[in-house]
Amino acid sequence: MYIPNSLERGSKAAVVSLSSGMLGEDFCKHTLDIGTKRMRETGLEPVFMENALKGSEYVSAHPEKRAQDLKAAFLDDSISAIITAIGGDDTFRTLPYLMEDEEFIRAVQSHPKIFTGFSDTTTNHLMLYKLGLQTYYGPCFICDFGELANDMLHYTKSAFMNFFKPVKEWEIRPSEYWYEERSDFSASAIGTDRVSHRETHSFELLQGSPVFGGKLLGGCLDSLSDMLTGDRYPEEKDIIRRYGIFPTAEEWQGKVLFIETSEEQPTPVQYRHYLEALKAEGVFGAVNGIICGKPMDEVYYEEYKDILCETVDNKSLPILYNVNFGHAVPRTVLPYGAECFVDAESQTIKF
Repeated sequence: MYIPNSLERGSKAAVVSLSSGMLGEDFCKHTLDIGTKRMRETGLEPVFMENALKGSEYVSAHPEKRAQDLKAAFLDDSISAIITAIGGDDTFRTLPYLMEDEEFIRAVQSHPKIFTGFSDTTTNHLMLYKLGLQTYYGPCFICDFGELANDMLHYTKSAFMNFFKPVKEWEIRPSEYWYEERSDFSASAIGTDRVSHRETHSFELLQGSPVFGGKLLGGCLDSLSDMLTGDRYPEEKDIIRRYGIFPTAEEWQGKVLFIETSEEQPTPVQYRHYLEALKAEGVFGAVNGIICGKPMDEVYYEEYKDILCETVDNKSLPILYNVNFGHAVPRTVLPYGAECFVDAESQTIKF
């Protein structure tokens, strides 16, 4: 794989709106200001790409402009990292403008850069993974740098600061606390802390060996299912297949699948449907193990566990549950394609 260099203080980081354009809306201005300040405090200089702040309506109507921003970020030698503004639900619409652009493909492979985000960004991750780039399922601008408390959540900030050192030194342990989603994102909430809870579950081994490993591959379960079923956008399934974005059963062989659920908090019925879409593709029969994220606000926490084990239907396949990544906060960083070593007894995931 093409491995990007670690960051240095003063590195430039591009901010791109590849799905939702809400970062450019007036109601998000305070988040933009906070996030800009925070990025600089971490030692990065933010570079907002040409179309990133043009608002929801413009960004939605112009997937070619979103693609243009991503291409420009990869072509710019002065930029070391690319951070997504937030997720959304239609970044798949950028694929034709990127996967048919040889200059973009060469830029990704010739100028590897750190790329981070989660949720709908799963599609971008799998596209870049197909092109051979190691990317990172991790923080985004609005949700993390724009956190309304007086600082980024400590666990998340510590995970992001790993980008300043080699991946081989990374290690993930459970967070001592988890945090509820905010109900108020307005300027009046600036300086308020999230409601926090002490973590009582830690990483839970649902079944299988407590020690397992393999190269990481996965993303948001809702997004992975949408790619295969076209439930949200019928044309998405065809576009994903056209460019071979969803890995084949052979490509899943020996991997460690990581999955987590979105802020939509899918019902148990929906959760089972999403998992069955992956099962039909042969994913569960190919992987070495599964790492599953904490559900947001612990909604359906117990129900998801039962459904996951039932759907996988292979008691020897290791499943580690309640890991801090994705939509639930705080979140860590998972590097695509990196060899990971899971030890449920010592409560560690190492790379």
